[in-house]
Parts: sequence; structure tokens; C-alpha cells
Amino acid sequence: MNTEHPYILERGSRKYHCPGCKKRRFVRYVDTQTGNYLPEYFGRCDRESKCGYFLNPYQEGYTSMDWAHHGKKPFHESLSAKEVKKVKKVKSLKKTFFYPVETLNLTRSGYERNTFIQNLLQNIPFPFELEDVEKVISLYHLGTIQNGYRRGAITFPFIDSHCNVRTIQVKQFDKQNHTTSTDFLHSIIEKYYSRKNQQLPKWLEDYSNNETKVSCLFGEHLLSKYPYNPIALVEAPKTAIYGALYFGLPEHSLELLWLAVYNLSSLNFEKCKALKGRNVYLFPDLSKASVAYDLWVRKSNEIQMLLPETSMYVSDLLERLATNQDKSEGKDLADYLVKHDWRIFRKQKLKKVTDLEPETNETSICDKSDKSEVIKNTSIPSLLALIEKPEDWGEDIAELENFFKSFNQALSPTKLNKATIIQDYSRFIDGHLSIVKVNNGKRTFKPYLDRLLQLKMIIESDRSFQLERGIINS
Repeated sequence: MNTEHPYILERGSRKYHCPGCKKRRFVRYVDTQTGNYLPEYFGRCDRESKCGYFLNPYQEGYTSMDWAHHGKKPFHESLSAKEVKKVKKVKSLKKTFFYPVETLNLTRSGYERNTFIQNLLQNIPFPFELEDVEKVISLYHLGTIQNGYRRGAITFPFIDSHCNVRTIQVKQFDKQNHTTSTDFLHSIIEKYYSRKNQQLPKWLEDYSNNETKVSCLFGEHLLSKYPYNPIALVEAPKTAIYGALYFGLPEHSLELLWLAVYNLSSLNFEKCKALKGRNVYLFPDLSKASVAYDLWVRKSNEIQMLLPETSMYVSDLLERLATNQDKSEGKDLADYLVKHDWRIFRKQKLKKVTDLEPETNETSICDKSDKSEVIKNTSIPSLLALIEKPEDWGEDIAELENFFKSFNQALSPTKLNKATIIQDYSRFIDGHLSIVKVNNGKRTFKPYLDRLLQLKMIIESDRSFQLERGIINS
């Protein structure tokens, strides 16, 4: 059997700018058969402790998705039955270890020294009410580092749907709640024991054997508490906390539940399996050349194909609002929200969330009396702009499928427009139909539907075109 991996990290000293930290420390993946690079977001940052960006094409489904289009088997399917059995056995022997609940509980005090929490109450332009902050602390189990070199830092625990503590992120903030440093609690504890030349606790020794530390969504434990709520998914826990404070914690099943994946490259199928059957609205951070947005559009489409019961929509709100400076600085939704009074957002009465009532023709989810006030008083559109109702292309798709069902492949290439020349009709039609069906209503993929409709119109209106290609008889 040929054991050569189809994709490998590039050998040598060449480095590129990392999509995560923007430093020139990034090693890209290369296709071993063609010598070409994979898309620029696949690779690993050398700054493992300070950045940690690592996007593996095998784990992210790139192999399965893209090789299938070329008639090639995914890498894992090239294994023999015996090898597959061996891999499954090895995987089954690997146990995941968690933080003790006692360790989490030790962080749940000292909020008067917690810089992030005190900023929410006093230092940001529009401070929040104590009651709301206390609710968020309780709901997400936020905590404080009370001693040592990280004193005053906030802790963001990643707790899975079975209430296991997968990891606890530690972040320090300045007076404007901008991140100054990032750490993890297990790393802090390990350094403490190392300085004292003491043996690590048994749980920490076991935990260090985990291949992946951030292995669930931030806020995942809330999914069972709010089983029917639509999900707002962002990159960082901080952004999720701001989202919850600005739009309010879910009081009924139509309101958003805010979760986070950890960072740009952390959006993957394994984490999103917990979102099965939900409506998910994604808000990626800004980036130069919209790299983050494009990455999340592609990855969400791949995830949705593996979770057909789940609807995922990537908001382009920030892309439309942002200046080039904002993009270069990598601003997120929280950076925009914090400029505005949260009371305006709370006034919005959420009537419904898109696709929960697909038969209705209404597009607004805000009380009409409040909507004009929101738009008037803030440069950020109302919640309606955050969660736009996708169009329904169902009728168009069904009509196109029926129309092209008996379509004969063209004898010669045809120029559809200035930018599109159709060489292979079957491939063009099948590919475009597949894309629009998976991404029904998503504005980003509207050009695929438009091209199909344009081709249909040409065929219907051009008799010579039909005669040449045998669609009709003379």
C-alpha cells in the first residue's frame, strides 16, 4: 500500500504570515502529488505556546471533501480493513481526562479583583447592571485567578454537554477589556509545582496526556438547559459574554444562546456535533482580505453537510461595516457592541428567529416600534441585521432540477457571460445544483443560483442553441 500522505507540512525554512497571530511563523501544507500549496489557512504556527494556530486538512475534512470531487478516496479510506480496525482500537484505548470540579470551584470567587468583571461594571463606556453580570458569571461559571503572576485574570471554563471541565482558559485584560495575555489554568498549576520541585497531582499528570485541550465549545454545557434556542457562535469567550450581556440571556426558546469555539481555527466538526439539530449563526472576527470570514463560510458548509439536521449561517455583518483598519486589527463583534448602549439592544422584543416559522413571510424579528429607534441610535443595525432570514430558493431549485433532468450535454463550449465559459455541461450543472441545495438561501452562494437561472433562460430563449444541442427537434 502506498503510505505516502497526500498532504504534508512544507519542509525547509520558508515561513508565511500566520492567520492567527499574523507573525511570519506559519508553515503551510503542500500537496505531495502536485507540489501546490493547500489553501492558505491550512498549516501550523511555530509559536505554539503564544499562538497555537494549527489547521490540519485531515481533521478538518479537507481530504474527504476535495478528493471526492476528483474521484479519489479520502486518506483514511485508503487503509486496509485490518489497519482501520487497528486505528479504531488505538483510538478506543485513548481516554480523555478532565479537570476536577474542585479545581473549577477554587476559581469561583475574588470577583472584586477580577479586572474583566470590574471593567464590565465600571470602566467600559456603558457599564452593565450588577444583576446581569452576576447572572453571566453563574451561567458560564466564570472565575478569577486570585494569586500569583496571573492575579486578577478571568477564567473561562470550557465545560462539555456532560458537565466535564475540558479546560480552563485564563485571560488578562487592560482597563478597556483588551486582551494583554492568555494562559491556561493547568499550565499555571504545572509551573507552580515545578518551581517547588514537587510532583504533579495525579489528575494533572493524566490531563497532560490529552492530545487536545480545548475539545468542546465554550458554553456547551448550556445546550441542555436551552434545548431549543438558536445559537450565536463566535470565536472567543469574551465575545460570547458581550453578546449575552447586550442581547440578554435566553428567557424563551426564540432567543439566542451565545457560545464560542476558542479561536479562528477551532471551528470543526468534532466541536459542532454538539449543535446537531440547531439553527446556528456564526460571527467570525475580522481579518485582512476577509480570510477569517471565507474560512468560516467554507468550514460551516462542510460541517453542515455532515450534520444535515443543522442549519448554519455565517453573518457578513462585520464585513459590511468594517473599515480596512478594522480588518487589519482583527476586530470582533464585541469591539462594535461596546461602543453602544446595551439598553437599546435590550429594548428589542424578539418575536421569532429565522426558519423557526418558515411559512411566514415576515422578515423582522424586532418590535416595529423599537426597530426605527435602534437604527436611529446606533451604527450597528438591529438584531435583524445580525440574524438575517435567508431567502428560500426551494422552488427555483426544484424547477432547475426538473428542467436540466433531460438536458443533453453540449457539443461545444458555450460562453455564459464574460467570466464564465461552460466546457462540461454535466459537471457545471451538477456542481452548481449541489452547491445551491446545500446552501439554500445563503447570500454568499447566490451567484451559483444566478448562473443556473441564466443558463436556463438562454436555453429557453435561443432556439438555435436548443437545436444545436439536441434539446429540441427541428
